[in-house]
Formats: sequence, C-alpha cells, structure tokens
Amino acid sequence: MNDIIKRIVATEKAKEIINRLQQEHGKLMFHLSGGCCDGSSPMCFGFGEFRTGDGDILLGEIDNCQFYVSQSHFDIWKSSQLTLDVVKGRGASFSLEIPLGVRFIVRSRLLQGDELERLEPVVVGPCEGYKF
Repeated sequence: MNDIIKRIVATEKAKEIINRLQQEHGKLMFHLSGGCCDGSSPMCFGFGEFRTGDGDILLGEIDNCQFYVSQSHFDIWKSSQLTLDVVKGRGASFSLEIPLGVRFIVRSRLLQGDELERLEPVVVGPCEGYKF
C-alpha cells in the first residue's frame, strides 16, 4: 500500500465548523504555535490575516485551509499525524471559532513502520497570502 499519509486531518465536527466559518469569513488558515496556554491551541484566521514566519511549516490543508505549525511543534510531532477536532468551550484567543462557543484542538497519533515513509512532504516558510 503506497497511499500518502496526510500529516493533518480533521474530524467531521471540525469540518462542519470550518465550513460555517468559511461561509462567514471566506478562505481560512490555521496556525499552531509553540507558545504556552492558548498559544498551544490551533488558531483559525482569515487567510493571510496571520503572519507566518520563515521557520513556520505548512503541514498540509484541511478543506482548502492551510495548516501551519511552528518549528518547535513540528520537531515534536514530525512522526505523528495530527487530527483537528472541536470541543465545546471558550478559549481565550482571537481564533475565529471562539464566538461559536467552541474551540479547535489537535490530537496526535504516532505513526509507525512504513507510514513514516509515506508522509506527505512539508513546506517551510511564510504564508504567501499575508495581507498586511
């Protein structure tokens, strides 16, 4: 089996929230920083409204939304598949889902054996769509 393993996937619940946010805000992007507190949660922004840096890594896309992580998070999870999910509750952040009474979270699954050889490649560097 030679199927590519995506580094980032999403639950149906997360995809429903993404779709709702896309209808209201247009194209979106996610960033998961190496910070503390809510900085460790995935943040959802309008595309180009968050400035990624030279060391940020594009893990992949979920429903046409680019998903970036900081280098420090990538170093920890480079052998994992992340799953974007959503839970009830309000985070203390500027992420677009917060007014809906939910917050995005990630869960990780450690990859094994040939899965590691089939991981999709990553792109290092800033988002090309930065607006400001």
